[in-house]
Amino acid sequence: MKGFFAVALCGMATMALSQTTETLTFRDAVKIGLRNNITLNKNRNDLEYTQLNKTSTLLQMGPSVRANAGVYRNDGNTFNQQAGEVVNGVIDYVNGSIEASMPIFSGLQVLNTHRQAVSTNEAQLYKVNRSSQDVIRDVANQYLTCLLDQQLVAIDEQNVEAQRVQYEQIKAQVELGTRAEADLYNQEYQLKNAELLLVRSRNKLKDDKALLAQTLLIDPATSFELAEIDWDVNLAVVDTLSLDQMMATAMQRRSDLKQAEEQEDATLYQYRATKGRYYPSLYAGVSYGSRYNYVHGADNRSFDDQFRTDNRQFGYGLSLSVPIYGGLSSRSDAAQAKAFHRNAKLDTEQTRIQVRTDVIRAYQNLRDAIASYDAADAQLRAAELTYRMEKERYDLGISDIVQLAVVNQTYTKAQADFQSARYTLMFQQILVSHAIGTLQLEDIPEATN
Repeated sequence: MKGFFAVALCGMATMALSQTTETLTFRDAVKIGLRNNITLNKNRNDLEYTQLNKTSTLLQMGPSVRANAGVYRNDGNTFNQQAGEVVNGVIDYVNGSIEASMPIFSGLQVLNTHRQAVSTNEAQLYKVNRSSQDVIRDVANQYLTCLLDQQLVAIDEQNVEAQRVQYEQIKAQVELGTRAEADLYNQEYQLKNAELLLVRSRNKLKDDKALLAQTLLIDPATSFELAEIDWDVNLAVVDTLSLDQMMATAMQRRSDLKQAEEQEDATLYQYRATKGRYYPSLYAGVSYGSRYNYVHGADNRSFDDQFRTDNRQFGYGLSLSVPIYGGLSSRSDAAQAKAFHRNAKLDTEQTRIQVRTDVIRAYQNLRDAIASYDAADAQLRAAELTYRMEKERYDLGISDIVQLAVVNQTYTKAQADFQSARYTLMFQQILVSHAIGTLQLEDIPEATN
């Protein structure tokens, strides 16, 4: 891989490259987009949190353990456990303990909180996957737009060259007196107009390449060329699915629908966890600790005797908490959680309808793109034949320059229409994969050799 892409794929958000022109392939562009896209990276960061939170809520169903230690001094009246009397003076204390608690019953709050975390993590995972597909779609749209611009520039360059050759021929014929001078003026206009169209197409290519660079988060001033893609459009058309197949696949594979369903489950578990506050909670606990007392100016037992033997404490038991009245705070939180769940169900239904709509539109647009491609192909063949015949008629002197110009414009437009239909069909294939939720990096074609 060339230096330009090696730096980009290492995750640099912006790059300053040398003046040498590099070649950017379709798949490399998608890789850079997947690496640098801000929204996708934010979703990945959120995914890391949800994964950790899922593990945390699972471990919270087990015991919690903590250790305590302290060193302090007291000056004044203090009860000395070693002497069994109140001592007025300075006493130094050293204590340490370890405590553990275990939830036995809490209205299933901990269990439902873990289930909520699991569903939230799954929803975020689907969100990351759908964001990746969105990035592939957006980069593909802009890359194919730039490729179309390159083809249009090539067509305009070819037209300018043809008009220039035609101008030189007519100029020579006018000088010989075999052509009217008006033909020369008319052809000069055709040449200037072709040059103007070429300037505009080149500017559009530059603008679209700058937009592609912005999407990929690379320096817009970077000089790069776009590689053509190895994509057999006719073969792609043969592999199209039926509408029913597409709809069934979308319902199973669309990540945004799966995300909405998991989010609906998460809000349900949140509601159940909140309702768990209505019930009593029971915890088991155990603690073990000791301390050392040093009374200044008195005869003190050794640290080992006090800390290991005299002052050891071991306790265990159960803790029961029964909610009686809390200003309806638990009921209010439960009502809010229930509203969240109902709204999540509405979001799921809306997403399901959106998926069906996307599939139908993608299917219809694909059929339209196929028809447009076939029509543009037929139009191009007819326009090319008509141009050749009209050119021969003009060279033989049985046609005028105006008719030749009209036929040439039709031929140039047919070339542009064919390239537009070709790249539109390519993009519609990508949109179909995006609509049914199967779009991935491997669907992006390699560059031509």
